[in-house]
Amino acid sequence: MSPKFVKTSLFLALATAASHGVASGFAINEQSVSNMGTAFAGRSSSADDASTVFGNPAGMALLKREQVSGGIALIHAKTDIDNASGSAIGSNDGDMVPFIGAPMGYYVKPLDDNWSFGLGLYVPFGLVTDYERNFQGRYHGDRSDVRVITLQPTLSYRVNEQLSVGFGPTINRIDGELTSFVPNALTPGSNDSQVKIKGNDTALGFNLGVLFQINEQSRIGMTYHSMVDYTLKGDTQIEGSGFGPFSGRKFDTTLALKTPESVDFSITHELNADWTLYAGSTWTRWSRLEEIRAVNKGVPAPINNKIGNIVEPQNWHDTWAHAVGAAYKLNRQWTLRAGLAVDQSPTNNLNRSPRIPTGDRKALSLGTAWSPNEDMTIDLAYSYLMENDTDIERSDYRSTYKNTAHGLGAQVTYRF
Repeated sequence: MSPKFVKTSLFLALATAASHGVASGFAINEQSVSNMGTAFAGRSSSADDASTVFGNPAGMALLKREQVSGGIALIHAKTDIDNASGSAIGSNDGDMVPFIGAPMGYYVKPLDDNWSFGLGLYVPFGLVTDYERNFQGRYHGDRSDVRVITLQPTLSYRVNEQLSVGFGPTINRIDGELTSFVPNALTPGSNDSQVKIKGNDTALGFNLGVLFQINEQSRIGMTYHSMVDYTLKGDTQIEGSGFGPFSGRKFDTTLALKTPESVDFSITHELNADWTLYAGSTWTRWSRLEEIRAVNKGVPAPINNKIGNIVEPQNWHDTWAHAVGAAYKLNRQWTLRAGLAVDQSPTNNLNRSPRIPTGDRKALSLGTAWSPNEDMTIDLAYSYLMENDTDIERSDYRSTYKNTAHGLGAQVTYRF
């Protein structure tokens, strides 16, 4: 069994890439459908509805009525794998991301003229990858299912007519499961053994926001999403003849993982009664992912050097994402939106694997909001994501990934 493979498996069991979401690394952006329509431009300065609990907690100060927002974003990804070669025999079908959904829900209640309370439930990280069983790169990954669910109680305070601030602690639950294959030493490429890893943890973080009204037409916002430090605990199960008499055993697993902090800056400008313009940039500190260190406890001596103490270099780098967007008020009931975003990949050619085959990307979004009355708004959004061709350059597997994705979101806001 390859120690290098198991190292990669342990990391990716708990930090698999959301390589087809509209954010880099294993983050996803789809926490608000109203923001999705402008490619998330203006996310920290728009404060259109209760989803500002995530976008910028300070924005709750602009919401004058109690309200609840809920919705879901659906993602359908497509991957073509070209120029594949490697030591294993197998196929390269691609399309390893099944049809998935990211739910969201928010509540905001003004307490008085200055204070507001909010509550948010959303998914900041995670997706699923599931290759065909005979995938040629299966020694670097087969199936991953990782998700982070966050609960965020929040308060905002209106300091004066121009300045508002907001803060919310986050309670974050991470769950991960990975199944991968290992070549048998005697007959590589046949009768592969299997490694299945599970782990979970709950950890705390926080979101902090500032919103400043420059004048009646313009406001700027900044939101800080903190780093969250997890220590995942679970088990590693091994199956197959490649493990000899140890097949079928489970071992306790501990893995340290930090999801990165990010800072979102944006501006919203009401050009006139009909047009609103948005622009924003997000910095994410992916360089925290220098390495992943995992420990399997109770591993017998014959295989301890393979799955005992494990260190996997990642060497990711910090990224910037930029977006511009616009909204046009067609009439009292209908608003149309559009946006364009560009986003860097944190991975590098040396360490990239089939688990995280992500490259630099562009996303085009369209959206609409329908308000049949003053109490309700229904938001719909569509995004199309295009990635640069991305190369995997491992010693035993090489290929070129061509990734695209479609996103569709729906959200309902009701005001009391």
